[in-house]
This record gives sequence, structure tokens and C-alpha cells, in this order.
Amino acid sequence: MLDQIKSGQGFIAALDQSGGSTPKALKGYGIEADAFSNDEEMFGLIHDMRSRIVTAPCFNGDKVIGAILFERTMDGEAGGKPVPALLWERGVVPFLKVDKGLEDEADGVQLMKANPGLDELCERAVAKGVFGTKMRSVVNLANPAGVKVIVEQQFAEAARIAAHGLVPIIEPEVNIKSAERDAADRLLLKETLAALDAWTGAPVMLKLSLPTEAGLFQPLVDHPKVLRVVALSGGFARPEACVELAKNPGIIASFSRALLEDLRHQMGDDEFNASLGGAIKEIHAASVA
Repeated sequence: MLDQIKSGQGFIAALDQSGGSTPKALKGYGIEADAFSNDEEMFGLIHDMRSRIVTAPCFNGDKVIGAILFERTMDGEAGGKPVPALLWERGVVPFLKVDKGLEDEADGVQLMKANPGLDELCERAVAKGVFGTKMRSVVNLANPAGVKVIVEQQFAEAARIAAHGLVPIIEPEVNIKSAERDAADRLLLKETLAALDAWTGAPVMLKLSLPTEAGLFQPLVDHPKVLRVVALSGGFARPEACVELAKNPGIIASFSRALLEDLRHQMGDDEFNASLGGAIKEIHAASVA
């Protein structure tokens, strides 16, 4: 798994929509809110969507080197097998979303909510064959104090995760709609480099918004304590996200909405697989450009 993530020529699929973002993901997939009456039915429908994706012929390690899972997806089955096992049989490295959502904004950032159950969740992930984790916080403004504390929190949680032998994906997302986006990128780069220099564990991964200035994050790509830098689409539609990604050599995609945006529940298998395959091909090309 380490080999596949370190040197695999592909991208990481983000299939980790959680409770708050699931209705929007289902709506994009062509399933309206009146199709479910409670959370169990909602999560059942999103699991069916994810199962259809991960069992599609094109979803394999040739172009998709990893996939980030929601906790319920990790615990579920697809194709009659536990999802993490099915993924790795296909050459796709399983990751797990571990954060519990965001705090309200303070100092221009949204920290992650407290996560007292993180260690127990990491133990379960290890037992299920998961390779690493992902946790997201958000930078809305170029506030030096806010950016510093967001990076400190991310690396503190990363240390907890790494203690279980998992590889943490650190994701301090810069809001691409922020009027202070470029300045926030630069503050984030400075604080992340400082945190990496102080990091004493095994290499980590970074998931970042595509920078306003192409190539700005090259020092992170080249850093010896960084296993891989991946980018979120952050609200860009797939064509624009791929154009922006290709301007940043060494960074690969970890797209969610931009990967799934053309898929619909109503599609037959041939149409579904062709649409997913086209998206995978396009994102792969941008990731290895």
C-alpha cells in the first residue's frame, strides 16, 4: 500500500461524504430528499451509490490509487466483501475520514470539532485493513493566528493517528471563494513547512486546495516528510479543477464532487460505467500531467 501511494500513477477518489453533505451528494446523483424518510434510509442510498462506484470495472489501481471512505462505508460491504478488502484486491488503497465536522468560524478559520473517539476509530480502521486517514478543517481568511492554530490542531491529531500505524492525510482547506485566498495560501505554506520541520514521525500526506499561484506548494511536494500531496476540487467543476491541477506538477487529485458530478442513479450500467470511466480518465490525465 505504501508503494502504491508513494509512486502509483493515479489519484485518490474521495467517497467520504458524511451526514451533513450526504443529501447534497444524493441530489447530485439524481435522488431527491423525498426518496428517504430517515438517516438509515439516506445512508443506505449513499452506500448503494458508493458500492456501484467501487465495483465498476474502471475503478481499479491502474488510475485510482486510493479511496477515502466514510466510516459507514468502511464498515459496509460491496460485491459481497468488506469495502476495504474489495478496494485493495483492486489495487486501491483504503483511507478513512475520521473528523467529526467543523467548529464555528473564529479568527478566520473553522477548526475540527473535538474527537474523543479517535483512538478507538483508528483501532477499528487498522483491524479492517485501512492504510490511512483524512481530517478536514477550513481556512476562510488570511488570519495569521487562525492559520497557525489550524495547522497546530491538524498536526496534533496527526500524531494521535500515526501512533496507530496509520498515515494521516492533513487537510487544512483554503476556501477558494475567499477574497484573501492567495494570502491564505502563503500563510498556510509557511505554517505547514514549520510544522513539518518539527515533525518526528513517519511521513504524512497533505490534502490542499489548489493554490492561486501555480507551483506555490512545490516545497511541500518536495519535502522529505511528505509522502504525497493531493488536491481537493474545492467547488471547481471537473474541467476547471483538472486545468488548475495540471499547473501544479507533483500534486495529484483527491476529488469528490468533480469525480461524481456526471453520475446519475437512473443510468443503466453501461452508461454509468462509461461516464465514471471518462471522469477517471480525465482526472488521471491531470494528475500525471
